[in-house]
Amino acid sequence: MRALAAAVAVAVVAPLTVGVAPPARADVAAYFVFTDITREEAVLKLTDPAKIQHARDLVNGETTDRPHILGRILKRQADYNPRWSYHYNPDTVDFFDVAIEVCDATIPYVEDHLDEAGGAFLPGLVWCPWTSRLIREIPAP
Repeated sequence: MRALAAAVAVAVVAPLTVGVAPPARADVAAYFVFTDITREEAVLKLTDPAKIQHARDLVNGETTDRPHILGRILKRQADYNPRWSYHYNPDTVDFFDVAIEVCDATIPYVEDHLDEAGGAFLPGLVWCPWTSRLIREIPAP
């Protein structure tokens, strides 16, 4: 009887676990240079296929919808953005048309005030430079 119960448990559990693991997918990443009113340049990494496509459409002039960049910054240098002491968290990057003023700052201003970011300056580390725009895609570093 105990063997039958064990066999039934395996038969019931096994079909429920088949296909639970997400399908293997190659890591998708694309890198884009962006600028702002200061004409300084920085690099961001995108990992979401839909956002990568939107970025490519912006760079190629196929859309003007949501041309500006927003997301949470990480206060550390990234290998693909070595000039600056911070970078966008790729998992949080999105695009916008209009945003609130509290997250607006230029690329060099964020660098100069990075120690203040996350408080009254860029609350939650959300950065949305109003004059940001993508200018080109670059190869992976």
